[in-house]
Amino acid sequence: MKAVLMTAPGSPEVLQLREIANPLPLQNTELLVRLKAAGVNPIDTKLRKRGTFYPDKLPAILGCDGAGIVEAVGSEVKRFRVGDEVYFCNGGIGGHQGNYAEFTTVDERFVAAKPKSVSFVEAAAAPLVLITAWEALYERGRLSPGEKVLIHAGAGGVGHVAIQLAKLKGADVCTTVSTQEKADFVKQLGADYAINYQENDFVKAVLDWTNGEGVDLAFDTVGGETFEKTFAAIRIYGDIVTILQPSDKTNWKVARQRNLRIGLELMLTPMLQGMVEAQVHHGKILAECGNWMDEGKLKVCVNRTFGLAEVGKAHELLEAGSMIGKLVIGIG
Repeated sequence: MKAVLMTAPGSPEVLQLREIANPLPLQNTELLVRLKAAGVNPIDTKLRKRGTFYPDKLPAILGCDGAGIVEAVGSEVKRFRVGDEVYFCNGGIGGHQGNYAEFTTVDERFVAAKPKSVSFVEAAAAPLVLITAWEALYERGRLSPGEKVLIHAGAGGVGHVAIQLAKLKGADVCTTVSTQEKADFVKQLGADYAINYQENDFVKAVLDWTNGEGVDLAFDTVGGETFEKTFAAIRIYGDIVTILQPSDKTNWKVARQRNLRIGLELMLTPMLQGMVEAQVHHGKILAECGNWMDEGKLKVCVNRTFGLAEVGKAHELLEAGSMIGKLVIGIG
């Protein structure tokens, strides 16, 4: 099969298209999937630059998100059969093979049926960002109907699905953006208020929007100074969830004074720790989100699609930043 191998940590040039053996034999509960598309996420570029979580296992195949057709099944597979269309988030962090390839294997328990209403490209764009936003809002942040939520970078990969998940929960949503184009985009997704942070102080804007109280929950997808600055935009006894590592220089004074609850979200933890039941839970999240997609309640925006030989170009574009939606690798 054709696959993109990461030969060493470094620039996009370390990603090389090669011909390698198909990933067989199958374990009892595994599926062999002929991949039709693979999502591209910031974790891919970070691992490419600094090295994977398993540096002794190079070359590696990156790409956590995949969508494709079941080609073969293990002896104990019960939920899927050859020809089924599936999508999932599995592998790609340096241990189990990722999805920048023509084939991969994945335990059937971690997989969901691909939504019938979307293409393989759209399905491959979805898993990591959907699971991240779901866990951050619904599980870490305990979002409830009627609450007010601030979502940073609402036009980005995680942000644009977080807006929709928050609205599906019955929350009021404000979000930060950097351009009018992005403001228009997030409003189409259901955002109640778009704040151009380059033209306005987002903390003041949020406080004005909430009559001085602050939001019930803030979801930080940016990190750095934005994380710390956001404390003042959250109501007393409110929540903030971040998907970034807080800086050692973070000043926690305002968070402490406001009695905020701090949540950290890393959806890769189950993969890193070998937590099977948590990965099963991820599959169930994708099944529920797939139902919403088929009902027209949820969508994932694909900004651009690249070929398997163009993974390096996709990484370059993602690292340039300020992009609406997701990038995807089309495979066969």
